[in-house]
Amino acid sequence: MYNYLIVGSGLYGAVFAQQAKAAGKSVLVIDKRSHIAGNVYTEEIEGINVHKYGAHIFHTNNREVWNYVNRFAEFNRFTNSPVANYHGELYSLPFNMYTFNKMWGVVTPEEAAAKIDEQKKAAGITEPKNLEEQAISLVGTDIYEKLVKGYTEKQWGRPCAELPAFIIKRLPVRFTFDNNYFNALYQGIPIGGYTKMVENMLDGVEVRLNTDYFEHKAELDALAEKVVYTGPIDAYFNYCYGPLEYRSVRFETEVLNKPNFQGNAAVNYTDRETPWTRIIEHKWFEFGKDKNGNDLPKTVISREYSSEWKPGDEPYYPVNDEKNGALYEKYKTLAGTEENVIFGGRLGEYKYYDMDAVIAAALKCFKSETD
Repeated sequence: MYNYLIVGSGLYGAVFAQQAKAAGKSVLVIDKRSHIAGNVYTEEIEGINVHKYGAHIFHTNNREVWNYVNRFAEFNRFTNSPVANYHGELYSLPFNMYTFNKMWGVVTPEEAAAKIDEQKKAAGITEPKNLEEQAISLVGTDIYEKLVKGYTEKQWGRPCAELPAFIIKRLPVRFTFDNNYFNALYQGIPIGGYTKMVENMLDGVEVRLNTDYFEHKAELDALAEKVVYTGPIDAYFNYCYGPLEYRSVRFETEVLNKPNFQGNAAVNYTDRETPWTRIIEHKWFEFGKDKNGNDLPKTVISREYSSEWKPGDEPYYPVNDEKNGALYEKYKTLAGTEENVIFGGRLGEYKYYDMDAVIAAALKCFKSETD
């Protein structure tokens, strides 16, 4: 009945479905959740588009991807400039001259670089072997202790000395007064929320929600020539080699009867004692205004708690260490034997993907189908 059965209506599935439909293919999208859009799902509460599964800020240097998403949504000019809260001391993120000035009182980039170099030498680090050593070599001991260590250990549930160095390598460190976190050529939030954007991508595509693929696998597979599977790769093979590890996130969301809680979209709590990793104040993704440009009288905040994943939890971040990498390779080899199944996306490829990279991968995958 269908050329493609697409399992999952997140970005990868939605982009693939849109491309297939545009090429005249018949498509069925299923999702076990009661809504489309996967983890980029936004829900309107008190006129505010709430990011139900954590903050999603679109950023890319890929013009093709930027042009593509702008076909389905208009983006605002939101720039991510998070704040770090360490026991009530506030610091600018990413690490930049504002951070260094607050931490050490230095004024020039030369002074800041000298301070970091001095602390790196005192720690005796030449070749960083783990995240702790990598962080100290990038920003010095003081910033590591106050702004990296507690946050990272809450995020990953492991001591920094046991985490691989590459996790922190993508951390921006700037000797300028630039607190634009991503510094990408194109960035923003879809006006009206991500759900609306994904709805537009899936326009004219048949979608069935509350449908668990594994409960009806044989029957659903029989409906289509090919399956595009965006769920966890280990679940597809019934965890035959054992489960891959993830970090999960729990959210506590509340509506507050005040117009402003923290004055910023994201505040990271970097001490070990505060149980949450950060608080998101959703209205600031769209400048605190409603769709008519009026100030919103209430606000919605979400506290995020990082936790170890266990079956039944929502998997968020793949734990891309050596052990899990080796386990994924075994599943990937199995996936290669499934003739009419495409494994894609963050869970299907067990890979930390930014949104633009997911979209680029889905576009490339569909193109290879038609080449």
